[in-house]
Amino acid sequence: MGEYPSKMSTPYGFATRAIHAGQDPDPTTGAVNVPIYATSTYAQDGVGGLREGFEYSRTGNPTRRALETCLASLERGRFGRAFSSGMGATDAALRTFLKPGDHIVIPNDAYGGTFRLIDKVFSQWGVTHSPAPVSDVDAIRAAITPATKLVWIETPTNPLLNIGDIAAIASVAHEAGAKLVVDNTFASPALQTPLELGADVVLHSTTKYVGGHSDVVGGALVTSDEEIDAAFGFLQNGAGAVPGPFDAYLTLRGIKTLELRMEKHSDNAELVAEALTRHPRVKKVIYPGLESHPGHVVAAKQMRRFGGMVSFLVEGGEEAALEVCARTKLFTLAESLGGVESLIEHPGKMTHASTAGSMLEVPADLVRVSVGIESGDDLVADLLEALG
Repeated sequence: MGEYPSKMSTPYGFATRAIHAGQDPDPTTGAVNVPIYATSTYAQDGVGGLREGFEYSRTGNPTRRALETCLASLERGRFGRAFSSGMGATDAALRTFLKPGDHIVIPNDAYGGTFRLIDKVFSQWGVTHSPAPVSDVDAIRAAITPATKLVWIETPTNPLLNIGDIAAIASVAHEAGAKLVVDNTFASPALQTPLELGADVVLHSTTKYVGGHSDVVGGALVTSDEEIDAAFGFLQNGAGAVPGPFDAYLTLRGIKTLELRMEKHSDNAELVAEALTRHPRVKKVIYPGLESHPGHVVAAKQMRRFGGMVSFLVEGGEEAALEVCARTKLFTLAESLGGVESLIEHPGKMTHASTAGSMLEVPADLVRVSVGIESGDDLVADLLEALG
């Protein structure tokens, strides 16, 4: 639905906006929570006489509008669009900016689903891509061609947790006449706001930290560019990858505690990362909060905390990594991330299997953990026991 007036347009704090932006009490009943508008269509006051602009729930729904308003506020953007999944949002963004003959620069360790869509689908429509490390601004500049219309980054990346300097990459992209999209899923707007650093678009899989409870799938695009938002809106309605009102409601409910949860995720991840660095069976711990991380200085500059994702390499190769994944008790072996419960996975066999044999293939001895908000000492003990 795009931009909406909101009492949260003034610079309230993050937690205040998370609870109130787009979520005024219902004017009819006084309901404090946004109602779940379970309707497919809306009565009109005469032909074309729309009430609050609503005509059909693929085009717009009041519950979804509240979510979109809140998401835009949290990312410090003017416009928000909610989608039925992160990949639905990704597809809409790519189709907005790219046409046959265009080129896109992507991370050399991009999320497997993003890479799969670009490599297996968009390549069939004449779109070419080049991978470049997000931590190397010069490499990104070198990967840009006259046909480049889009630079796409994640920071931190999934699953190697590399850090890109958003402001520097935005400058490089804009100098070349390209747009910058930042997948902000791992950080969430509680920890990082890329639009304020020069990004044109922020993307989320709201399934992850934004929703935060492993009970709803969704995606989002946020921008301050009215023309870009109009293009997103056309595809959102025209292609129809929209969330239902109950999905929007669950995501809004999760958002209310986002700042609190991200603090606890970060606290626990720091405990886990420090403990893993001391374990003899761990070859390397990858966490931006560690001073040993090559992107630590940049992460500290653009992030408020370092998040809840930790990756590590296990002595003994793939077999040893798979064994660790199978032996945890509190860390559930599962794909996805960002929920209140801790998860563990083997990216090479799970979320990033589609990158096998490509330049984006992940190490076979890599384990990725999504550190939840349980008692931190319990999580550390569970991992150490699994490592043996």
